[in-house]
Amino acid sequence: MKSSYVDFQRRKLLRYGCIGLASLMTHHLLAVSTSKAATSSLASIGPLQAPDQNGVRLPKGYSSRIVAYSGQNLFGYRWHAAPDGGNTFATDEGGWIYVSNSEMKNRAGGAGALHFDQNGKLINAYPILKNTHFNCAGGATPWQTWLSCEEVKHGLVWECDPYGKKPAQVRKALGRFRHEAVAVDTRNKQLYLTEDEPDGCFYRYTSYSLNAAGYPDLEDGFLEVAEILGDRQKTVRWHRLPDPEAIRIATRKQIKQCSRFNGGEGIWYHHGIIFFTTKGDNRVWAYDTHTHHLDIIYDAARYTSPALSGVDNIIANAAGELLVAEDGGNMQIVILSDKIIKPLLQLVGHDHSEIAGPAFSPDGSRLYFSSQRGKTGRNENGVTFEITSPC
Repeated sequence: MKSSYVDFQRRKLLRYGCIGLASLMTHHLLAVSTSKAATSSLASIGPLQAPDQNGVRLPKGYSSRIVAYSGQNLFGYRWHAAPDGGNTFATDEGGWIYVSNSEMKNRAGGAGALHFDQNGKLINAYPILKNTHFNCAGGATPWQTWLSCEEVKHGLVWECDPYGKKPAQVRKALGRFRHEAVAVDTRNKQLYLTEDEPDGCFYRYTSYSLNAAGYPDLEDGFLEVAEILGDRQKTVRWHRLPDPEAIRIATRKQIKQCSRFNGGEGIWYHHGIIFFTTKGDNRVWAYDTHTHHLDIIYDAARYTSPALSGVDNIIANAAGELLVAEDGGNMQIVILSDKIIKPLLQLVGHDHSEIAGPAFSPDGSRLYFSSQRGKTGRNENGVTFEITSPC
């Protein structure tokens, strides 16, 4: 029997229309909106089959391939260790680029890119960010850049060129803290950021000005931190931080009224709603940027045997279904919608790793992600996968 909480959750997901296009932050969506794969729902997929040759359990009709191993020499670039957050970007010739962070410490981090042609063949690989610290998740922008987040004390956000033509730029106005992920509110031209601390904060950045293309200036604006008011009807009040770039007084300690979240992880924006996850309490949240209300739409504690735990990166497909990657748990990517909560895939033998960086190709037919530490549980043994749908 379904619990009252499940009904509540489903009403919330229906209210928000759940989520939208798989690669919302990239301009190529208009070109692929008619793709059958890009608009297919996952609600009807069958049970996971036995592991394939790559150790991936998939529904019938789906297939996997490994596109990169950590340390593998690809076109002169050695694919990075500990692959983490990622996203895709369309190319002019009809192909795409998959960008992935490297969660390595002591200036061994950064981000790399895999370039695929229009048929999905890997044709190039190269770095887009070097010599940074513990680059965890991040987020794509509608102006075709990748924001790579450092998950260290006084960590920064680096704006990178996925196409490898421009040098990465640090964006200090986005604060100094253990950055996890960032999402761009394309309607209000604001950025939302999560913090990976047991008592982390939820942040919002607003630019003072927009450029000629209508995009926010990431060097000239102000950062705010969220305070939750009320227990049932959670309304968010925003407090402006006096000095987000300060080192002496940490960003997260500058406002006493801020509310705390148990390990902020992935974040995603769609149609006025910011969705984000917190791994410490296995929750998925939804913040309405219009009403300023915050709701919990999934809470693993409400289930005796939760189908989703170890919540981490979060994305969506075109049919309006959230996809949540697990850090631990059952090493699955789980579909979360108003209709279902069930796994899309599972990695077998990767018990000491985590699934990171899920992102769809422009046409929605391929899903990329990494096992950060592979089967050995060591950073140098990361594996990056591609899943192809039967559509």
